[in-house]
Amino acid sequence: MPQRIAGIGFVLALSSTGVIYAGDWANFRGPSHDGRCGERNLSTIWGDGPKVLWDREVGSAFSSFAAVGDRLYTCGTEDRKQVLICLDASTGEIIWKQPFEKEYRDQFGDGCRATPTVNDGRVYIVGAHGRVLCCDARTGAKVWSQNFDHKPQWGYSGSVLVEGPLAIFQAGGGDGALRAVDKVSGKLVWTCDGDQPGYSTPLPFSFNGRRYVCGFAANRAVVAEIETGNKALSIPWSTDWKVNAAAPVFEDGHLFLNSGYQTGCGLFKLTAKGSALAADEVWRSKVLLNKFQSAILSDGKLFASDEKALKCVDFISGKENWSVPRVSNGTIILADGKLWLLTEKGELQVGPTSLGGFQPTARAQVLSGRCWTVPIIYNGRLYARNLERCICLDLRG
Repeated sequence: MPQRIAGIGFVLALSSTGVIYAGDWANFRGPSHDGRCGERNLSTIWGDGPKVLWDREVGSAFSSFAAVGDRLYTCGTEDRKQVLICLDASTGEIIWKQPFEKEYRDQFGDGCRATPTVNDGRVYIVGAHGRVLCCDARTGAKVWSQNFDHKPQWGYSGSVLVEGPLAIFQAGGGDGALRAVDKVSGKLVWTCDGDQPGYSTPLPFSFNGRRYVCGFAANRAVVAEIETGNKALSIPWSTDWKVNAAAPVFEDGHLFLNSGYQTGCGLFKLTAKGSALAADEVWRSKVLLNKFQSAILSDGKLFASDEKALKCVDFISGKENWSVPRVSNGTIILADGKLWLLTEKGELQVGPTSLGGFQPTARAQVLSGRCWTVPIIYNGRLYARNLERCICLDLRG
């Protein structure tokens, strides 16, 4: 299975600039599904800011990026339709576009919410209205598609997880809180649970010699065995407006869940219970309140920009180590031992991970407007966007 172990296919190459590149960033939150990037020696000596290699309008969407080889994939809106877009990663030139669903309109921002997933020459996307599309990654030609009608209030938002031969996503209701299909044909393999869809992307993890997937649905976290689809665990999780959107985090037998709207977060220790799993609550609090942005775990610490502040929280104890007020709803990735924070107003701040607080060593205003989409770092470049525009910044020094 190409994504069974974090880092499979993780080939490092030292470029003439000194930047150490990592492998493809083929899906939401990267190859290990955790927001961490393996690239090193990235430049943060910018002057007025990193060099802009290209800047392109693509139309409204909250989609982040997938990057494979020399291609970059994201979504936009054009001619009143959601559009899957393939760009040249170096130049920003559009290679192909595939309209796949009627436009999605919303008071907070129009367009697709999900991020493309690329695997074995195919690209997968979930439209905000519920169409799941598989295309040829080279040409954009349709391979298969399916339509679902359990749209949550702010649209389908979770991306497709590709795990071995399966494409797994949240369909909802009788179509499955988790639904696994053959990634090549789209043929149904299994469904698990009947909860309505939440807004997060399914998270794969290994525990006790088995492979599982966690779906953060509307009313609970559902864990299924990936091979069989058998439900191994259900953790009730009630959030106002049913907005369970932040990605779950798994580490060393512990599952972390996090929501906004005064619900908060909790850590659960998993144990085997026959063929199923049991979850014992380790702690639960409102120390993190992530409405839609996701936390990153590094060296036993959770880093997140929630609805109130940028925070560092101990994973096992739930104790807050530090908080930077008013840095809310920002997106973060971890690379080169540093947090790369894009504020919701488009300022890029970079600083080392530390228990003593966040002290940016570099900062620049790189975008304007609403910036709720998590950037990526790929081949020494940072790709970021607001609702309408994508930019590529050079970090190679």
